[in-house]
Amino acid sequence: MAETGQLSIRNAGKIYDPDGIHVVALQRVSLEVKANEFCVVVGPSGCGKTTLLNAIAGFDQLTDGQISMDGALLASPGKKLLPGPDRMVVFQQGALFPWKTVMWNVTCGPLKQERMAPAEAAEKGRELLARVGLHDIEDSYPEGLSGGQKRRVEIIRALMNDPKILLFDEPFRALDALTKSVVQEHLLELFDFAPKTVFFITHDLEEAIFLADRVAVMTTRPGTIKKVIAVDIPRPRDYRVLTSGRFLEIKAELGEAIHEEAKKAFEAGERELA
Repeated sequence: MAETGQLSIRNAGKIYDPDGIHVVALQRVSLEVKANEFCVVVGPSGCGKTTLLNAIAGFDQLTDGQISMDGALLASPGKKLLPGPDRMVVFQQGALFPWKTVMWNVTCGPLKQERMAPAEAAEKGRELLARVGLHDIEDSYPEGLSGGQKRRVEIIRALMNDPKILLFDEPFRALDALTKSVVQEHLLELFDFAPKTVFFITHDLEEAIFLADRVAVMTTRPGTIKKVIAVDIPRPRDYRVLTSGRFLEIKAELGEAIHEEAKKAFEAGERELA
């Protein structure tokens, strides 16, 4: 079976209110993401990272250029917005249904799409939850879970829909350092177990390198791709790689690139507008 989830971003541009305030969020963004590649995007606040993710997800239109997946057009100027289960988003703020159980949350997608019978969905849900250390919580409600547990449930819910691509909008930003490290390792375990194309946004450079096959650095607004750095650190990975010589070399290269853009953003007084 051919791999799916190849993402092609070509000269993507986005202007908010072109006839009014005319904020150029994205300008000539081009990036190719291979099927089953873990691509992480970093950049200063307001550079358009989330705008780009929203265009891929089908939440926002482009002003210029196009985005396609496996040759099918996802976004272009004037194209109707069509989010779909082939592109699942894990948000920074979380999006679990608080009045429903964990099992309901993780199985609602395939059941509503009629891709699985209830027993099959429940079995698959338990299997994936167990893989991220969440045993016997299927009858719990989100309000009773820790932040790290909620993030893992959200990742499992996204995977249960068998998407072509997983889109992560700074999902671990609010977690403490220890919890974040645990959830990152679980995410990599799932990625090794069932590879998917991943498009992941973060401000955390160590997180970017630890997770990614490639890291794309965006410029300050108007956002475009400044540099793409290959992370040639073998998988599977654990936190021992954080002190490896190659990790530190990549961190220095990435840090230099992002520092230049962060300085420009600070001098321009940028805010998280896009």
